[in-house]
Amino acid sequence: MPVTTRAPYSADPFAHGGREFASQGTPSPLDVGGETRGPRTDFQRDRDRIIHSMSFRRLKSKTQVFIAPDGDHYRTRLTHSIEVAQIGRVLARALGVDEDLTEALCLAHDLGHPPFGHAGEAALSEAMARHGGFCHNAQALRTVMRIESPYPGHDGLNLTWDLLEGLAKHNGPVAAPNWALAQLDEAFPLNLGTWPSLEAQIAAISDDIAYDNHDIDDGLRAGFLSLDDLMELEFLADQWRSVEKRFPNAPRERLLRELIRDQIGLMVNDVLENTKEQVKGIGSVDEVRDAGRQLAGFSPDMEHNERALKSFMYEKLYYHPEQVSAAERARDVIARLFAAYSQDPRLMPEEWQARLPETEPGRSRTIADFIAGMSDRFAIRACEAIYGEQPQGLVNV
Repeated sequence: MPVTTRAPYSADPFAHGGREFASQGTPSPLDVGGETRGPRTDFQRDRDRIIHSMSFRRLKSKTQVFIAPDGDHYRTRLTHSIEVAQIGRVLARALGVDEDLTEALCLAHDLGHPPFGHAGEAALSEAMARHGGFCHNAQALRTVMRIESPYPGHDGLNLTWDLLEGLAKHNGPVAAPNWALAQLDEAFPLNLGTWPSLEAQIAAISDDIAYDNHDIDDGLRAGFLSLDDLMELEFLADQWRSVEKRFPNAPRERLLRELIRDQIGLMVNDVLENTKEQVKGIGSVDEVRDAGRQLAGFSPDMEHNERALKSFMYEKLYYHPEQVSAAERARDVIARLFAAYSQDPRLMPEEWQARLPETEPGRSRTIADFIAGMSDRFAIRACEAIYGEQPQGLVNV
């Protein structure tokens, strides 16, 4: 049954941690009360700033599993983020925490991913090895706090502390932040040593639920996974037998999609039951942060199954020979782009040339910012424009 009251451990949009930059300039005539454009809470404004950002729009052409896929039905970072947000809102509503903050975190969690997914990240990490490396989680913060800058009075989207904290601690407390996160934390301290809000923990587990199951769907569609492969996992085999029993005459394709839906439902319900137990006695969002442990997550049994599923997906899908081949070619594209821009910054757009520092490590870090913002197809076209030939073997579906 839907929860209609706010839980005591929920983040409060009217008592959050503030924004890095105070409001500047004369209020717009469209402002309500001279402060906000329309009747929205600050967490709703965070969500809307993310949705309207160019970085969010570019996710439509960034790799989720398959690089620059030909098929219209494969997931991209954009569709994945929307699916994560749907799961996150369900969990947030049932647990009585702020849905808007949860949704904003879900929508923003992949904004730092470069083109070609983890292959692109590996290539940027290698190129940046002498200049502090590259991390997509930290790059998401860098994107919303410094790079995406549509406002006249300040850099970044100027999101609430609560949103930024949740992005920074996407996987829990950060003991050793890389250079990007350390710089941002110095400018606007994010209390990196504690767990984030329950909304942020929900966003993280929603990400796991979404890609664990939707990557199966895409892998089946691409022919990289088969039903026989899935039956190697006992808990999926049990679900398949249940689906077949309920729908004995349905086509296999529909049964497979029902299997995915069932598995998502099992995981969501498991998170709800386990989290409700974990938050007993928690009376505020500060107590969530000071609990010293993850509160929103799977039960031990489901966590065991989820780890087995991840191992299976790495073996059967992520490290499939065609995927490995495409990833190697993608890494080559990123490496060649980084080398070209380092040697001749005039190859970059004028606005990026203008912001390029004269010295290292800022120079290489800015080049990495430019490349990280590219879509898959933009990176392919940029490489072709510089080197005179289109990279081959990247459209692997």
